[in-house]
Amino acid sequence: MSKMNLPNKLTLLRLCMVPVIIVLLLLPASVINPYLCYGIAAVVFIATAITDVMDGHIARANGLITNFGKFMDPVADKFMVIGTMLSILFRMLNAEIYGISYDFYFTLLFFAVVVFVIFREFAITSLRLVLVNVSGQVVAANILGKLKTLSQVVCIGALLIEPLLDALITYFLPDYCLHGVYPITILFMCIVLVMTVWSGYNYLKGGWKFIATDK
Repeated sequence: MSKMNLPNKLTLLRLCMVPVIIVLLLLPASVINPYLCYGIAAVVFIATAITDVMDGHIARANGLITNFGKFMDPVADKFMVIGTMLSILFRMLNAEIYGISYDFYFTLLFFAVVVFVIFREFAITSLRLVLVNVSGQVVAANILGKLKTLSQVVCIGALLIEPLLDALITYFLPDYCLHGVYPITILFMCIVLVMTVWSGYNYLKGGWKFIATDK
């Protein structure tokens, strides 16, 4: 650890924070108020996501870009995003335990998002490993990959924060017509679907030419 530069340490810190987020989100309503749970989880998740911005900025500004960082940075992002999404999905499917109910179609849309994200991340990670094997190159995330990750982070943030805003608005406006709808989250779930498919296709198209399929 002492030989690692600061960006790589921040990447490992992000990996270590993922279990904290997951455990927090899996605490039932009998242990912690669900809205308080979402609030704390949102703060921890956003703080964890900020390390992603920091490690990349520090690495580029100080010439500290390494193969370890290029490979582990997107891997840490995947653990952070997928771990948090699966935890939230588990809460959605067990509303009687966690105290916040979601509309069936909202849950179905989020389930589709999670499936697409997991499928894309496994496919691209597999391709990255093949490229390292074949060409010895560690391919860093491109701009579409970074935008994809940003959309996923914002979507998760909305998933955690919008129920709090919804409860607050409903408290003051009992007849609030969008109660339980979460329109901001729905918008970003659609954006995540588009960016996940688009960035995945772009990466596959760019990397496939390096793979000899006839060997």
